[in-house]
Amino acid sequence: MGHTIQIIAQESGERIDALLARQELIRSRSAAAKLLAAGLVTLGDGPVRKNYKVAAGDAFTVVIPEAAPAIAVAQDIPLDVVYEDDDVIVVNKPRGLVVHPAPGHPDGTLVNALLAHCGGSLSGVGGQLRPGIVHRIDKDTSGLIIAAKNDRAHEALSAQLQDRSLSRVYDAVCHGGFRDDAGTVDAPIGRDPRDRQRMAVTEKNSRPAVTHWEVLARYARHTYIRCRLETGRTHQIRVHMAYTGHPLLGDTVYGGRRDKGLESQCLHARGLRFIHPATGEKIELWTDLPDWFQDVLSRLGPAI
Repeated sequence: MGHTIQIIAQESGERIDALLARQELIRSRSAAAKLLAAGLVTLGDGPVRKNYKVAAGDAFTVVIPEAAPAIAVAQDIPLDVVYEDDDVIVVNKPRGLVVHPAPGHPDGTLVNALLAHCGGSLSGVGGQLRPGIVHRIDKDTSGLIIAAKNDRAHEALSAQLQDRSLSRVYDAVCHGGFRDDAGTVDAPIGRDPRDRQRMAVTEKNSRPAVTHWEVLARYARHTYIRCRLETGRTHQIRVHMAYTGHPLLGDTVYGGRRDKGLESQCLHARGLRFIHPATGEKIELWTDLPDWFQDVLSRLGPAI
């Protein structure tokens, strides 16, 4: 079993592996090369060679086999636990730690650390590679993330994400100055039609996305802001701020430039508010700014 997809080339002259790599279910040239080598990409009645250059109108059939089942394993990775009980655990994730195993990151993730810390007490709703994971934050975003220890808690927290009673607050540093002190970006987000590896504000195959922001401090060339997510789309704050003309400092994907001395986007999940799935108690948690974020602020010069 597997997925079968049809791809029609729009332009001539491109290599088949490059065309395949832009497809959402493939997403890399190495994966495309494996499909081609296995004879799973056909044009007409025959398999396609890896160096084939497509012609406009070529209709390819691609069979994508099911991934081999995998199970995340426990690994002794230190965790900064902010809150924990029998139902939920909230962790202050460091920058650079991947949330769950995925291609390119089979282990050494937050999930591996949670399995070691919690033992068998993680929900199975997310599957064998994402036990307990209710929501995600980017590898290079630091801050608060909540995980569920049982299926009942997972389902309750997921419902809170949908009805927006689970609230997440992020601090960020953006390029440029904002005219207003606060505002809202209400713009749908979906896959970038020109680059499937990125997200973008688009009307095509998108979902509603709303980000509320307020200015915390202004600097000569940058602004320190706080964002509250009303929705939770992939890369939402990064995409929305770039859309307004104020990409996050250090964001090479949506900012288009590398900022000296900063390895990734300047974004930290500062606050988390949710209703406890067992007690109904409203819980609000905050974390301090990490040292790396404070260092960025200190290098921006005096606030104005």
